[in-house]
Amino acid sequence: MPSPDDEFSYLEQEAAEFGILTPLQTPHRATVIDQAGYDVSAIVWGEHPSTTYLHGAGLNAHTWDSTIAELGIPAIAIDLPGHGDSAWRTDRDYRPSTNAGAVASVLDALGIGPQLVVGQSLGGGTAIALAAQRPDLVRALVIVDFSPGLTPDAAEQVTGFLAGPQIFASRDGIAERAIAFGFGASRAALDRGIVLNTRVRGDGKVIFKHQLTNLEPGETVQLQDFDSLWPQLEKITVPVLLVRAEHGFLSPAVVDDFLARVPGTTGVQLDTGHNVQEEKPVELAAVIRSFAEAVGHRTRPRA
Repeated sequence: MPSPDDEFSYLEQEAAEFGILTPLQTPHRATVIDQAGYDVSAIVWGEHPSTTYLHGAGLNAHTWDSTIAELGIPAIAIDLPGHGDSAWRTDRDYRPSTNAGAVASVLDALGIGPQLVVGQSLGGGTAIALAAQRPDLVRALVIVDFSPGLTPDAAEQVTGFLAGPQIFASRDGIAERAIAFGFGASRAALDRGIVLNTRVRGDGKVIFKHQLTNLEPGETVQLQDFDSLWPQLEKITVPVLLVRAEHGFLSPAVVDDFLARVPGTTGVQLDTGHNVQEEKPVELAAVIRSFAEAVGHRTRPRA
């Protein structure tokens, strides 16, 4: 049976739920001190990772478990600063440009070479910033339901959820709130995600691991420098795939603007909500594999 004390004990249950038959790689944790002196944690799947995954605001590296399992390609999923098992920054700066420096530190430390970088939401912005700051680390980009043209009102599902209670009597209370906001592919998937994204305090209360809802009165976090990403994105020369969630945050007009500004971008739409990797991981894996093969990126483990 899965155990809250073993973060990888949920993998077989998750694979069964989504019908994933690919043999599961053995994941392990790796921690790197970034250029600013903060611990950045990551999950490494297999040997010689060729794909790097970056999650959205309020999530963590485990959001990619099913997608990575379905692909069966050695990969690394990073807990962005202030999320998951990565340290909270004292300046509470989690903008894409700042996150990119931390991601680069991880990739440099692991010495794994240019990556196919997959980023969803805030992770998508971070992927763009990484490609601009460190083009030597990025071979191709998959941007999932994100654009520099994304406006705060379009992300109300996430911002509204994060603006709610910070402390809960139980994980069931978090699940009920998440369901009310339309999160979760199933109750089982939602429960797994909540266990992996929360911790129980000494007083028995439950809080999120990320800093976004663990703030003192008057404190705020920095998440958005999205407008500054346009000139960075427009200069990127690597292949780009934009995945739009039909029921996500990108309107057709925002997608059209992205495709016009970044000629040559491949656009794909999936019938799902914003957290594509949690709701339709198998379908997303197929899209990533097709794109990777089209651009000549390695999609099979090294012999």
